[in-house]
Amino acid sequence: MNLTNPAGRIPGARRSLRLTTVFAAASLLTAAMTVTAAAGADAGTGTGTGTSASPNHGHRSGNVTNVCGHASPGQARCFAEARTDVHGGTGVRGPAAKRFGAAATALPAGLGPADLHSAYNLPTTGGANQTVAIVDAGDDPNAEADLAVYRTTYGLPDCTTANGCFKKVNEHGAATPLPADQGWAVEIALDLDMVSAACPQCHVLLVEGDTPSTDDLGASVNEAVALGATEVSNSYGATETNGIADYAADYTHPGVAIVASSGDGGYGIASAPAVFTSVVSVGGTSLTKAANTRGWSETAWRNAGAGCSAWIDKPAWQTDPNCPGRMVADVAADADPDTGPAVYLTDSYGLPPGVQTGWTIIGGTSASSPFIAGVIGLAGNPQKFPNASAFYTDHSTLNDVVGGNDIVSLDCGGDYQCDAVTGYDGPTGWGTPNGLSAF
Repeated sequence: MNLTNPAGRIPGARRSLRLTTVFAAASLLTAAMTVTAAAGADAGTGTGTGTSASPNHGHRSGNVTNVCGHASPGQARCFAEARTDVHGGTGVRGPAAKRFGAAATALPAGLGPADLHSAYNLPTTGGANQTVAIVDAGDDPNAEADLAVYRTTYGLPDCTTANGCFKKVNEHGAATPLPADQGWAVEIALDLDMVSAACPQCHVLLVEGDTPSTDDLGASVNEAVALGATEVSNSYGATETNGIADYAADYTHPGVAIVASSGDGGYGIASAPAVFTSVVSVGGTSLTKAANTRGWSETAWRNAGAGCSAWIDKPAWQTDPNCPGRMVADVAADADPDTGPAVYLTDSYGLPPGVQTGWTIIGGTSASSPFIAGVIGLAGNPQKFPNASAFYTDHSTLNDVVGGNDIVSLDCGGDYQCDAVTGYDGPTGWGTPNGLSAF
């Protein structure tokens, strides 16, 4: 692995700008930080698509905020983005509410499993012999109970510790002691719900790292594999820098599909672990219902992470022309908080201002990574993904996302690296699932 910045990483006139940005940001690693919990139970709807970040939780303009703020060097941050204008109350919703003596209600705002299966042409059965792990920092004490509310609301089969479907452990593989709450509850709830939405029959393993450090998160990935995970989703990242490749071994497990979010900062410096060549890097789209044959429309999500690595060599199977290093992303799924999924959570520790417990809508590539991991589980072929090469060999059945870009602060000058074009592009890779043929 080349750990020095090779010449020619940046094509043409963009080279100087990209290298300057890489060096300027080389010491910035972003992660979760604790803030005051918010409370309330208002109901509302709305939109918000801003792109600027504050020094703390990284607030977007409008009604979207980053769940995890900037972090110290040596740490990673989660990529969940929460709506602050959707407060859907608590408890089981929809027709299933009658099971608990309540009147049937409308399903929560946001996309549910049936919507996502419709949009991505997925079967409802499969994956019963697969275990999808999610790796996060710190404990969510309500994770199993909140997952039960989500799955009951949408008519998914029970997934509990008692029936062997759900398991929660620390980074050493033990059920106790669990780490301290790191304020990642929104991320954990999102991850659990998205795996469940994609693959209702998959087993779910939650591995909680002691802290958001790259050491603890990497150890958690290794432990997930040791415990039998067939797919591992990582909805977090740190800005790549010299030496980041030292952690690549933690994300290299042939026979197990390792999946990671591409990030939520738009086109720019690549994020690790998504940039590692052994990882399936998942970008993001905006997904909306449409009056067309598919019934849905997708464009690149404006904040979807994409980038040309300055530190990781290009794998032989990746042949896009204008990036001499590893290019991110490989595939994509819905990540836009304005078109995002319904999520249920009740742990209020560390919630950013405006985000409330109960039913809400969460997005970010933190949504697309666990969903794609679940789709791989649904197909049941994790050995097909020691890396993302399978998508580069056979992507004809994916939905090719054309339109939109992820220009937040850097502009690639109309290049595929930040514009969603026909074929491969940075924000959405080769596209989104269309059935399981590509998986």
